Amino acid sequence: MAEVILNEVVKSYGPLYAVDHVSIDIKDGEFVALVGPSGCGKTTTLNLVAGLIPMSGGDIYIGDRLVNDLDPKDRDIAMVFQNYALYPNKSVFKNLAFPLQMRKLPREEIEKKVLAAAATLDITHLLERRPRELSGGQQQRVALGRALVRDPRAFLMDEPLSNLDAKLRVQMRSELKRFHQDLAATVIYVTHDQLEAVTMADKMAVMNGGVLQQYDTPAEVFAHPTNTFVASFVGSPAMSLIPVEMEVAGTRTVLRSAEQWSIELHPENARKAQLSSSPKIVLGARHSTLKVHKTMVPGAVPGRVYTVEPTGDVTFAQVYLGQHIVIVSVEPGYPLQPDEPVWIEFDQSRIHLFDGVTQQALILN
Repeated sequence: MAEVILNEVVKSYGPLYAVDHVSIDIKDGEFVALVGPSGCGKTTTLNLVAGLIPMSGGDIYIGDRLVNDLDPKDRDIAMVFQNYALYPNKSVFKNLAFPLQMRKLPREEIEKKVLAAAATLDITHLLERRPRELSGGQQQRVALGRALVRDPRAFLMDEPLSNLDAKLRVQMRSELKRFHQDLAATVIYVTHDQLEAVTMADKMAVMNGGVLQQYDTPAEVFAHPTNTFVASFVGSPAMSLIPVEMEVAGTRTVLRSAEQWSIELHPENARKAQLSSSPKIVLGARHSTLKVHKTMVPGAVPGRVYTVEPTGDVTFAQVYLGQHIVIVSVEPGYPLQPDEPVWIEFDQSRIHLFDGVTQQALILN
């Protein structure tokens, strides 16, 4: 395997930047997920690494080789696609063997590599079947096996689980994670499902509008989102974000909403808020950090329950604070009803503050 380096990579179509000066350093053996909404540039970035489309600028290295001008077949990478792209009239064995036959390897070596890949992915018993005789998960393993037999320097995967049902997706996430761990493979994985990225990847690159928003471990991205886009995209449910105004009076710093409810900030949060370029602040909080009260308590703000969504082991509620909704979580069976008045308490040790103009996180150095 090998490291993959993207240095100021650009893909433009006239004045439109599909990939806008993206730099990512993927270490040898890392599993990196490219995540973001549809049209954010993640698949275009993957295709640039693969050499399927020409770059408009920047450099891409695979190992110690600059691959800007190399054809896809010369980059020593293997791709796994969303639709598996298996040959329907070939057996699983012949599907796995095909890329090796194209390289004109000896028959004995082909058979050895195919059997080894089949054993790794537990599909040895499927070698004589046709793709139409396989389940979606089995077809996905065959597609992985066809990539594996090539012994590439990096695996590129473009939403490979999106065609599977929910239960099979969970199973295949585990399979892919184990595949990566067993092989210490370098994997670049495109997905719009941030849950896949959080559960499988060593690092995630969050993209929006062709721009790399944040590149870090899933835990760090979740705990310390760099801006409001990342905060609202990573996490399920998403972080609640509320626009407020900062008011400073002597030693007190208060966040006040348009509806005039307010929160007095603790000293550390007050220092963060005062880093903002204007009085406009965005207050962020995840569902697990918000506490629901049935009666008024000091420091809590008044709200009204909008919806209640039991999910089994946890219940989510959407609560209106003025005109803005926050999502809170409570124990199953906690009595909440739509339109019920409640009071929401923010945990100031776990709130997030963002500049209301730049949308960037306010962080103390």
